[in-house]
Amino acid sequence: MRTWIRRSLWDVVPRDQRDTDAAFRRRQVVAAVVVLVGAGVLGWSLRLEPGGTTFYVAAVVLAGVWAAGAFLSGRLHLGRIAGEGELFVRPILAPILLGLLMVGVFVLGALVVREIDPLATYVSSVLEYADEGSLTALAVITFFNGIAEELFFRGAMYAAIPRHPVLWTTVAYVIATLATGNVMLAFAAVLLGAVCGLERRASGGILAPILTHITWSLSMLFLLPLLFA
Repeated sequence: MRTWIRRSLWDVVPRDQRDTDAAFRRRQVVAAVVVLVGAGVLGWSLRLEPGGTTFYVAAVVLAGVWAAGAFLSGRLHLGRIAGEGELFVRPILAPILLGLLMVGVFVLGALVVREIDPLATYVSSVLEYADEGSLTALAVITFFNGIAEELFFRGAMYAAIPRHPVLWTTVAYVIATLATGNVMLAFAAVLLGAVCGLERRASGGILAPILTHITWSLSMLFLLPLLFA
């Protein structure tokens, strides 16, 4: 286990993904504009009536904002991690296992949070969207939003930051999430953003962060209502 965690989060695979100066500046401009727009749409979507049609429309719009910003910024890379010997492979199984490991950590945390009324209230306000709306539709939205967020934050924005991109993409992700006004979502963004950022750093691409993100988010979508029932 220690080996695949190290390969997923720490061992940097050699690559050359340098942009021209013009392409780099374009990434920076696109990333700055899109993160502000996305934060606004996210804040709006989680202030809408749970289960209402407008909420689903807002969620689709949000995924579109993140994805459009990612592809407009420039080239995106899938990435590779170290395999056996001198092989470099696409990260598939390891990110999923890492996502499940995070689920275990969050489940343990949820058992503590549900005993603290102010924090439990924040979690319950998010779970209203699962209680009042279609769980199937919400799962589809969660899946595509997870992909879109990683395309942007660990794809476009990561490539637009010259120094300490893991730190600054995590900060940007947390700030965007704070637009919801929910401190528990922001706390989750700190942990998820840091792990996905380290995966991006190690692999040089977006595939690992995407797989970890959607594994974690879909699992929590179905598990949290059971823990806070």
